[in-house]
Amino acid sequence: MEIFTIAPADSRAFWLIGLIPLLVLVLVSGILFASFRASRTATFEVSSEGLRLRGDWYGRLIPADRLVRGMARRVDLEATPDLAPRRRTLGTGLPGYQAGWFRLRNGERALLYLTDRSKAVFVPTTEGYGVLVSPSEPDRFVAAVNQFAR
Repeated sequence: MEIFTIAPADSRAFWLIGLIPLLVLVLVSGILFASFRASRTATFEVSSEGLRLRGDWYGRLIPADRLVRGMARRVDLEATPDLAPRRRTLGTGLPGYQAGWFRLRNGERALLYLTDRSKAVFVPTTEGYGVLVSPSEPDRFVAAVNQFAR
């Protein structure tokens, strides 16, 4: 009887397999860092152009003619639970920060940049979704959106 050992594998394949978890770790860390940063630096610009959400990859410009005039309102999500986010469909959900696309408890689709549930503002659009954000000055934000919405 003769016994033969397997031919050694190319060591480059093992390095590649070893790099995959490292690349995943770097990618996940980058996403978490970007989300953490956005939770501190996101801005909401209201102008005659519309509502521009800036902060991370969910940001966009919602044209003024797509905002429902006079319907932006301040909400406390504890007192108005039907507007509270229920399920994340594509977004970030960290303790104290929710951003991206969510389904609300009332079934409506919404784009969120939410940190403080007691200072939330709900802005309906004509596009089949609402916007739920936490601006630092919610009453001024509501007035500005209602002024510029067409």
